[in-house]
Amino acid sequence: MTRVLVVEDDPQLVRALVINLQARRYGVDAAPDGATALRLAVAHRPDVVLLDLGLPDMDGVDLIRALRGRTRVPVLVLSARQASDEKVAALDAGADDYVTKPFSMDELLARLRAAVRRTGDVPPAPEPPVVETETFTIDLGAKKAVRDGRDVRLTPTEWHLLEILVTRPGRLVTQKQLLQEVWGVSRSDKSNYLRVYMAQLRRKLETDPSHPRHLITEPGMGYRFED
Repeated sequence: MTRVLVVEDDPQLVRALVINLQARRYGVDAAPDGATALRLAVAHRPDVVLLDLGLPDMDGVDLIRALRGRTRVPVLVLSARQASDEKVAALDAGADDYVTKPFSMDELLARLRAAVRRTGDVPPAPEPPVVETETFTIDLGAKKAVRDGRDVRLTPTEWHLLEILVTRPGRLVTQKQLLQEVWGVSRSDKSNYLRVYMAQLRRKLETDPSHPRHLITEPGMGYRFED
C-alpha cells in the first residue's frame, strides 16, 4: 500500500484529502504542523508527502529542506501562494511538484500517481551505514543501537537526534539546526530540550556520561559526534 503523509493545518482540507486518498486505497497519515510531520516522516517512511507551505510552526520551505536532509520521498506542495518566486523557492528546496490552491482532486491524484511512478524509476539509495565506536554501534538502516553487545532502547526523539549527529561525524551541528530538525522550532529558549535529550543519550551510550567521548557539547554553539 502506498503511504501518503498529508501536512496541512486546515482540518476541512485534511478531511477531504484523507477521505479521497483512503477511498483509493492509500494509507494516510496527517500532520498539522512541521514538527509532527518530521516525526511521522521518520517513524512511518511515507511514499509521498503532500505539503502546505503555510504551517503554524515553521515555513513549509524549511520543512522541505529538513525532509531532504534525510529522505528522497517525493514532496508535492499544495499552496495558495501563487507568486513565481515562492514556487521557485519551494522547488529549489527540493519539492518535486507544486499545486496551487484551489485545485481539482483529480489533478492532484494524477500528480501524486506520477510522483510515485517517478520514484520507482530512481535507483535505490545505498544502504545506510553502520557507525561503530569502541563501546556502541549504530545501525542506521535497521534503526538499532547496541552497546556492549546489548540492544539499547531509544525513543523516537532520541533516535532522531542521534541520527542527525552520527551522520555528520566530526562536524558541529548547531543548537538551532537540531531544534529545527527535531522539534520544528529554532528559538534558543528551547535549548533545554537538547540538554535533556543529550543527557539521556549519554546515559544510554557513553561509558562515562559525565565525561563523554563521542557525544560532545560545544558550549554555546551546539553538539558534535566523534567516533
